[in-house]
Amino acid sequence: MSKVTQILHQIEGGDPAAASDLLPLVYAELRKLATLKMRNEPSGQTLQPTALVHEAYLRLLGSGEEHCWDSRGHFFAAAAESMRRILIENARRRKTLKRGGDRDRFEISDQDALVADRDIDELLDLDTALDKLAHSEPELARLVKLRYFAGLTIEETAEVLGISSRTVKRNWAYARAWLGRELNPE
Repeated sequence: MSKVTQILHQIEGGDPAAASDLLPLVYAELRKLATLKMRNEPSGQTLQPTALVHEAYLRLLGSGEEHCWDSRGHFFAAAAESMRRILIENARRRKTLKRGGDRDRFEISDQDALVADRDIDELLDLDTALDKLAHSEPELARLVKLRYFAGLTIEETAEVLGISSRTVKRNWAYARAWLGRELNPE
């Protein structure tokens, strides 16, 4: 059993000091994950990878709710889901009229502003499609979240989901085709 899994079990058991032991162990990996996620975000983002890591960590451990993580992989899957939700909330917030969401942002050129708006729409469309996929095929939606938002490899995804790498590859191909049809119906 890894040190991370041991600490997660201590947190589950109610040990208040265990949460402070967890952050130093997982911070570098969470930071790397957040950096990968932020690389896919449009320019002009006010949210930085460090802030994304801290917000996700607070949502995971600072909410006061009891959590039950089976393993290190389960914890990182929950962290990836938390980061996905934070990015979606941020995209929605930027899109609202109250915050000037209907206005184009001009940072370098008009062309860049149009690409940034399209990226936000694509992220929101992907989130809607993922929710739809989760209703009919929850395991496929979880696989997409792990591969796309958490950046896990085929092997890491197989370990987290408890299935073979071949099954992950097959389901990944199917999920990408399904999402492609959903996002581009023509």
